[in-house]
Amino acid sequence: MQNSSNELEMQVNRRSFLRQNTAGVGLAALATLLQESGAAEPQKAISNGLHFPAKAKRVIYLSQSGAPSQLDLFDYKPELKKYHKTELPDSIRRGQRLTGMTAGQNSFPIAASMFQFAQHGKNGRWMSELLPHTAKISDEICVIKSMFTEAINHDPAITFLQTGSIQAGRPSMGSWISYGLGSENKDLPTFVALTSGAGGQPLYDRLWGSGFLPTKHQGVKFRRSSDPVLFLSNPPGVDQKARREMLDDLGELNRLSLEQKGDPEIATRISQYELAFRMQTSVPELADLSKESSATFDLYGEKAKQPGTYAANCLLARRLAERGVRFIQLYHRGWDHHLNLPTKIKQLASETDQATAALILDLKQRGMLDDTLVIWAGEFGRTVYCQGTMTATNYGRDHHPRCFSIWAAGGGMKPGMTYGQTDDFSYNITENPLPVHDLNATIFHCLGIDHKKLTYKFQGRYYRLTDVHGEVVKPLLS
Repeated sequence: MQNSSNELEMQVNRRSFLRQNTAGVGLAALATLLQESGAAEPQKAISNGLHFPAKAKRVIYLSQSGAPSQLDLFDYKPELKKYHKTELPDSIRRGQRLTGMTAGQNSFPIAASMFQFAQHGKNGRWMSELLPHTAKISDEICVIKSMFTEAINHDPAITFLQTGSIQAGRPSMGSWISYGLGSENKDLPTFVALTSGAGGQPLYDRLWGSGFLPTKHQGVKFRRSSDPVLFLSNPPGVDQKARREMLDDLGELNRLSLEQKGDPEIATRISQYELAFRMQTSVPELADLSKESSATFDLYGEKAKQPGTYAANCLLARRLAERGVRFIQLYHRGWDHHLNLPTKIKQLASETDQATAALILDLKQRGMLDDTLVIWAGEFGRTVYCQGTMTATNYGRDHHPRCFSIWAAGGGMKPGMTYGQTDDFSYNITENPLPVHDLNATIFHCLGIDHKKLTYKFQGRYYRLTDVHGEVVKPLLS
């Protein structure tokens, strides 16, 4: 009994010590956050800091939700015309898993792309006529044709791409980067998510969530309007002076609670209230595009003047990057083309092509492309065989996790390079397969982070974005 009593007393003392020290650390951090004068010092990395010199300071991730067809955009397969409408050979399929949407088909006719391809840039890269603007930046981008993934359906695949796990609940990539590198701007979030497009797969807030990391690292979703953050503006009858007094009183109550309970989430709550107060000035200025030049709108296209469009979000991403936001995630919906692909992919390419290329050109002319890493990616690829009925002018494509194409630009990636190859059917990888964990490890490397060292202990084990996998793909690096 004596030993049990001593153990209980020790546990109580440990809890008290941890509460007091957590509160002390939280209050110390809070005091720094509340300094109103002078420029904010960038936060030090919570883990081990920069592990080696960084090429990139920030990431803009252009997520094409729904999975664009690599066969109709980047992975040119001219030989397919000889096999058009013939059955996909068993030697190519190799008994691989199919989705429930096509597993029951009696026939798997090959659908060669109906779009023309041409060579572009000094590298002579073949690109689809659907992407005339992206073709003009061919020498700036590194196209990876040999990506593959573990998931065959949208939700687990996009969750895997963004969090390193097919199961929901892990921190997103932007949250890991916020946790590891901290903020360069005290007046804006470290991680911002923007959405555009309609139809297709739903976008869940957990895709930019912080999982088990402190909630201050989750992405802040901007709405598709000229007032991007809900409830940021003062309500009628409340001016800035009254809001400041209210926050001071609320902050004092929260500080008392923090001292008593030692819950670090209370410190997060206080800091987020203060960030929201500063954002009342910074966000309207950020979202006001009226001072952008006519040349800028010519570059991005007229739709950049319409809040919530992909073009406007690309322009907003550049403005966020200029202001030191670490991770900017754009999600554009509508790429899920099981049926009527030729018509639908034309529409999606038209919505995104000009603004995507404009973002790269804009960053380059401002001297920002060298330290901004831009990623363009969907969650998987599409099948070479047709889903549904195929006609002379119409076909659809099912999910295909075995290979897909993405690209990267700036921030330490090798420009003009093509990495990896697929077979003549764009069905299997024949050269340099690149798993999702390796891509994420390489992104971290560009930011100066060793993916194996940026960890967080949760429920008794250390986690990282790449789990227990991942190798940096050095041939991709400039």
